[in-house]
Amino acid sequence: MNRLVWKLLRSHLSWGQMVGFFLANLLGMCIVLLSWQFYVDVLPVFTQGDSFMKQSYLVVGKRVTAIQTLRGVTPSFSAEDISDLEQQPFVRKVGQFVPAQFDVYAAVGSEQMGISMGTEMFFEAIPDEYVDADLSRWKYVSGSDSLPVIVPRNYLNLYNFGFAQTRGLPALSESLVGMVNMKFRLRGTHGQRLMNGKVVAFSNRLNTILVPKSFLDEANAELSPESQPVSSRLIVEVDNPADERIVSYFQTHHYEVEGGADDAGRMAFFLRVIVGIVLGVGLIICALSFYVLLLSVYLLLQKHTEKIDNLLLLGFRPDEAALPFQVLSGTLNLVVFLLALLVVGVVRGYYVEQIGRIYPQLEVGGILPSVGVGIGILLLVSALNYWAIRRKVYDIWYIHRKS
Repeated sequence: MNRLVWKLLRSHLSWGQMVGFFLANLLGMCIVLLSWQFYVDVLPVFTQGDSFMKQSYLVVGKRVTAIQTLRGVTPSFSAEDISDLEQQPFVRKVGQFVPAQFDVYAAVGSEQMGISMGTEMFFEAIPDEYVDADLSRWKYVSGSDSLPVIVPRNYLNLYNFGFAQTRGLPALSESLVGMVNMKFRLRGTHGQRLMNGKVVAFSNRLNTILVPKSFLDEANAELSPESQPVSSRLIVEVDNPADERIVSYFQTHHYEVEGGADDAGRMAFFLRVIVGIVLGVGLIICALSFYVLLLSVYLLLQKHTEKIDNLLLLGFRPDEAALPFQVLSGTLNLVVFLLALLVVGVVRGYYVEQIGRIYPQLEVGGILPSVGVGIGILLLVSALNYWAIRRKVYDIWYIHRKS
């Protein structure tokens, strides 16, 4: 039976229609897979600048004016400022930066290794709920001399592209820095304390060394109990960093967002919109190509209704008559999927190389996102083709039985 139907199919198949379906489906599949893969690869540029802070978190400070500088006043947030910000519709919650009330001297390396750097620094802390990192590493045991820290990434860049090059020293990766011990000397009005630090994450959006809040509360009470910390910065969780109301509110109150997080949020938002539009176009093309194939098969079946009817009269089952048409559509869909993956791999290799030159520290994944989406589309389209062809053949068989 299958040989007879295959002969019938080959002798009357419209290859022009098949080629049209193939090219349209290939174009649609390439657009869908490439846009999705590009979105997955590029999104970390905007959302993973910090390895510990979510993109929905904004670090907010007050704008420093010349009058405040002349008066020696450091801008800070009052309880009324914080309460008003918490009541805004675009704000989920607000946390305060707690500054250290003691002097901090930080040193990295040792003279025996030939690498030794030290500088005056200061500590700040935020509630642990705002730290999007492994909390098993972000833990301080009361009384311990071991301290996890989060360091600005530009400190590492300053060493790699400035200090290391001028001294002929090797550049350090983030993972290697995480293995290096940092020495801290803390000095307040009531004594001093020595601590060993470990870098557990890096930040693009904070120019400070961040430590667990439990440690800073303990150290402030131990070294400078008479001082009361005042928050000069806030960490704000918002629904959408690209919300226009955020910009308007911050401008009205003379607030500033550190690290360009608001710009990154807008760019990530527009990236999602653009990719969504491109994905929609690709899916529409895939749907149209599906209908082209289905129409071609329907016309072929309609043209040879009498011959298929004769085969059914000879005792062949409808499934046997439908199988060659189903195999044809499934094979075309599989070839389209494989070619689309090949195109995505070639194009992705080009743009990943370009992104790597601009963001050398960005780590991109593999091509699995495209494979997963492609398999989903392949199974869906093949299942629809299988069902539509089977239904058409059974309609012919049903008419035959009635007559």
